[in-house]
Amino acid sequence: MCAATLLRMRVLLCPDKFAGTLPAPEVAAAVATGWRQVTDGDELLIRPLADGGPGFVDVLADALPGHRVPVPTVDPLGRPAAGEILLTGDGTAYLESAQACGLHLLAPDERDPKATTSFGLGLLVAAAVERGARTVVIGLGGSGTNDGGAGMLAALGVTPLDGTGTVLPYGGAALAAVTALDGAPRLRGARLVAATDVDNPLLGLHGASNVFGPQKGADRADVLLLDAALERFAAVLERDLPGCPAPLGTLPGGGAAGGVGAAILALGGACESGIGLVTRAIGLDAALDAVDLVITGEGSFDHQSLRGKVVAGVAGAARDRGLPCVVLAGQVSTGRREAAAAGVTDAYSLVDHFGGAERGLAAALSRPAEGLRELGARLARQWSR
Repeated sequence: MCAATLLRMRVLLCPDKFAGTLPAPEVAAAVATGWRQVTDGDELLIRPLADGGPGFVDVLADALPGHRVPVPTVDPLGRPAAGEILLTGDGTAYLESAQACGLHLLAPDERDPKATTSFGLGLLVAAAVERGARTVVIGLGGSGTNDGGAGMLAALGVTPLDGTGTVLPYGGAALAAVTALDGAPRLRGARLVAATDVDNPLLGLHGASNVFGPQKGADRADVLLLDAALERFAAVLERDLPGCPAPLGTLPGGGAAGGVGAAILALGGACESGIGLVTRAIGLDAALDAVDLVITGEGSFDHQSLRGKVVAGVAGAARDRGLPCVVLAGQVSTGRREAAAAGVTDAYSLVDHFGGAERGLAAALSRPAEGLRELGARLARQWSR
């Protein structure tokens, strides 16, 4: 073996998306471009990641044999939206809730979880079932809804009713009046799996409404209303859906995507770690075993990053192998000691790279690929042999 081969650096690039700016494949490509501007003698393994939120289907489509099927759907306010499902040869369909329920589909003044619906997600699930899927894996994350999956259930044939037998309007607030369900789920025996990065329950202080409602536009009064409405809905699901586990409101993962996780559990489905599912699909363990350095990242590296997010999973796996792990992020607010304990060797912020404060934030949002290329080059100068 020649000396050049012995000195080649092997680097794994496995970032998550930078929410609102770049999908994970473009993040990895930008860092790789910067690295190669410094040296083209190193081996770069590119494995973009997702945890169930936006980009879930894109990442899996690059890793799994199958074909993508466009599916027309609707957004959280019922407007036409473009969705798709990934169908693989083993009878599994993969889709993501964010294509129909995503917060990014709403303007800031449209965010109202009292009114938004998961009906569009139900259309995607129905399309997968109609195409013969025996297992439907649903990436949950980045949602702008808080309706406990009621809209999804309605699209699948299970309609919430009020005390007069009238079909309820869409949205989380309407569930305060739910008393019964009409119909049965049209799943044709398909099994549902929720792929999520959170283990929050449906109800309570750590539930969907309290934890995630405010970022979707809910004020304190809205949060209390929505949590009470979901509690009522959970009781109806337990009573009227055969096989629904109880108590539904406390099950881990039930609070994902505004309670869609609970609806999936009520239908006899299961919740799995989104990042765990993706890492198995792309062969991340084998890639980690073959490299000298790991570079991961996400839009905001903060306290939530170390609780089941992509960065936490990657850093922990790198630490277990004695590998250095560098995090690139739009913003970094995690303390050095906390990050180091999780396996992070160093962290770099685009905001700081571009000068910090407001100027750096504006540049990080408008020129993320440029900043990532420059940080990729900086890391190559620091780490390449």
